[in-house]
Amino acid sequence: MNKTSAFSGFYKFSIEKRLQHVKEFANLTDEESNLLKNTGSLPLKSADRMIENVIGAFPVPLGIAVNFLINKRDYLIPMAIEEPSVVAAASYAAKMAREGGGFYTSSTPPIMIGQIQAVDVKAPHRARMIVYSHKKEILKKANEQDPVLVSLGGGAKDLEVKIIRTPIGTMLITELHVDCRDIMGANAVNTMLEAVAPFIEKITGGHVHLRIISNLATKRLARAHVTVPKEVIGGTDVVDGVVQAYHFAAVDPYRAATHNKGILNGVIAAVLATCNDHRAVEAGAHAYAARTGHYTTLSMWEKNKEGDLVGSLEMPMAVGTVGGAISTHPVSRIALKILRVKSANELGEVITALGLAQNLAALRALSQEGIQRGHMRLHARNIAIAAGATNELVDIVSEQMVKERKIRIDRAREILGQFRKTSV
Repeated sequence: MNKTSAFSGFYKFSIEKRLQHVKEFANLTDEESNLLKNTGSLPLKSADRMIENVIGAFPVPLGIAVNFLINKRDYLIPMAIEEPSVVAAASYAAKMAREGGGFYTSSTPPIMIGQIQAVDVKAPHRARMIVYSHKKEILKKANEQDPVLVSLGGGAKDLEVKIIRTPIGTMLITELHVDCRDIMGANAVNTMLEAVAPFIEKITGGHVHLRIISNLATKRLARAHVTVPKEVIGGTDVVDGVVQAYHFAAVDPYRAATHNKGILNGVIAAVLATCNDHRAVEAGAHAYAARTGHYTTLSMWEKNKEGDLVGSLEMPMAVGTVGGAISTHPVSRIALKILRVKSANELGEVITALGLAQNLAALRALSQEGIQRGHMRLHARNIAIAAGATNELVDIVSEQMVKERKIRIDRAREILGQFRKTSV
């Protein structure tokens, strides 16, 4: 029987029928097929409404980062992540931060930027002035699309118009600034852009192509800063080591990418736990790190006059507390209840503090004992399980691999085989 991935109307099939097709195509066993249907806390019917062509769900461990004191308030932070040691590292960093008063945060209003691209504009500088002269009409037209958002204090607030030169000609870009309140805002902003685009086309004489939200949310920023007493982090040498590690990353994009990945370990875990758009947040973070033309660090680390370690982080944070999957996914609603946040801005600030904590933990480990020590111990457990270890054998096999510093699946299988032989 020839197997094909060409299906007409696959989305119209029932979940059971889709899964049956996949089962036959990939030769899945009954056990594997049933595992895909075991979606845990996300009902299959809910999953089927969230995305297309659903056949199951992919659970990710949900942990809780503890010890967080942010703006003098205690938080437990849900983190959805598969990587070992991340939750433990964030919790440990938050414990150190408490000794210096915890994290302090702030944020800008939740303004998202939507872009309308006009091409074939004959006199772009004049057209730019014309768009500005119709600002009130444009904002009015945009706000007519979402009276609920406007009633909550949000909506289109301003616009900017810029001219960009490209290899295929000049483009006129109208940017709408929309206060999204407690939603992430992609759907609301895109709807406004669609409504405004024909008017832009009419008054500029150009042709509108793209009208889409930007994930470089430079007007929706969250900030966090922390002071960690030198005696808490491990002394002057560790403080100096963290500062030196930061400066390495600040000038070298190869190191900066990994530095920022450490921040995003925490950020994305919390964004995912609340069913926000982690792809948008990560894209915005990396673009923000490169906004000067040189890819650099999102965070900064310094030593104050007392010799303590001082860290700060500023990044775009386009997250919401209502709308879309945030309101649909049952675990997302529970995660937000655990967080006890009252607004999207507060959620963004908490997530940014988490990112700074994650960065602190990674830099401290790098400058003191090396990143592998705690990470590899937890990684060894995953390798032991993958090799077939169960129950108490997981600890026996993983501890032996850590002791030998040979954390590989082939070695795990060898140790497991040896133990089983001696146990017979």
